[in-house]
Amino acid sequence: MSDSKTAAKADILESDEWRKAVDYAITDEDIERQRKLLGFDQAAKTREYNQVATEDNIRNFAHGCGNDNPLHCDPDYAKKTRWGGLIAPGMMAGIINKPMLGDPVPDEIKALRKSLFKGVHVFVSGSTWDFYRPIYPGDTIYSFNGDETCEVKQSEFAGRSVISTRRDVKLNQRGEVVSVYRILRVMTERKTAAKKGKYSAIEPATYTDGDIAKIDAVYAEEKVQGAAKRYFEDVAEGEVLGTQAKGPLTVTDVICFHSGGYGFVPYAPTVGRLAHKNRKRIPAFYVKNEQGIPDVAQRLHWDPKWAQAIGNPMAYDYGVMRENYLYQYLSDWCGDDGLVLHVHDEIRKFNYMGDVQMVTGKVLAKRTENGQSLVDVAVTFVNQRDEETLRANATIALPSKDNPLPLFPEVPRELAQKAAQMMARHWELGGK
Repeated sequence: MSDSKTAAKADILESDEWRKAVDYAITDEDIERQRKLLGFDQAAKTREYNQVATEDNIRNFAHGCGNDNPLHCDPDYAKKTRWGGLIAPGMMAGIINKPMLGDPVPDEIKALRKSLFKGVHVFVSGSTWDFYRPIYPGDTIYSFNGDETCEVKQSEFAGRSVISTRRDVKLNQRGEVVSVYRILRVMTERKTAAKKGKYSAIEPATYTDGDIAKIDAVYAEEKVQGAAKRYFEDVAEGEVLGTQAKGPLTVTDVICFHSGGYGFVPYAPTVGRLAHKNRKRIPAFYVKNEQGIPDVAQRLHWDPKWAQAIGNPMAYDYGVMRENYLYQYLSDWCGDDGLVLHVHDEIRKFNYMGDVQMVTGKVLAKRTENGQSLVDVAVTFVNQRDEETLRANATIALPSKDNPLPLFPEVPRELAQKAAQMMARHWELGGK
């Protein structure tokens, strides 16, 4: 870094505006209030960019994740599959939402939530998905959610942090549970993150033409199982799932992910009058940049100076980007007739601009349960520094000679009843 750039960065880090931006702390009161919120479910009133699945937004979301599987992208191909048409990548359920009507939030819950963890950083550090139905074009997705867990930790990089699991139950217009999405969030103190600079020694990756050619060779060998059945009987414990490349990561990748439908409402990047209204509504989410312009705190995914101001050497991806890369890897392997039923992942390291991920997996075990032929697999993402950045395990139902078309599992009774009650209340209140 040149002397002028070093001086500019120092000016940013020492400015009053940026010092205030990194001076939020997690309090005992925050933690106590968060724990009192556990178990409260609320109809999600968020109006995401996509509320109804269509052939276009399914294809656009898949492409925004780098996924060209024809089951999601080619209607003519998909018509010939067991599904009779396109279906969405399973994790797309996380970015489709139409407001769900429900009873008013009690005053005591509102009081607990007011300014809770104000101004702290929120990192998605992993998730767990359970899938129960596909999403077809024409499906409207609603959801209700609530926090399930709250754990306090201390770390060198983030100082005091709170690890919380939120459960999002995703329903279609018939009140059927499509999937359950449990999001592991880590809330950290900005001031500690900015001071420690634990990752400051990491240098941006650079590549020669030969390096890019090696990555391209991996892309060229990637296979989509597609219509060719991968039978349970032909899979062996310890078998490798193959290798896929993801990256090198660029700002363009993040833009494509947003363009594909990742809204992150109500914190989504907005423009003009919409941005003005959002700044008035949630001022703590906006921090002035080096030009004095208020901008979203989440710009650490594309603004290197802001990423550096909070203790990272450069901008980095959204964790959910890698989670969707993971889903592509699994669905490419199992084929059109296989079903990804369960995924649990842990985000282990940051994926910085310029980093490339090599995705590999292996079969851990085979088992038969409730008439289903199930395969348990492990998947890892490793970057060019030979660091594991994502670790995951998944359960996949494969076709077998006795059961050529595996089915999704039944929704647990208690969950199905809760979903039916939430959806019935939505309809009672005039929801469509």
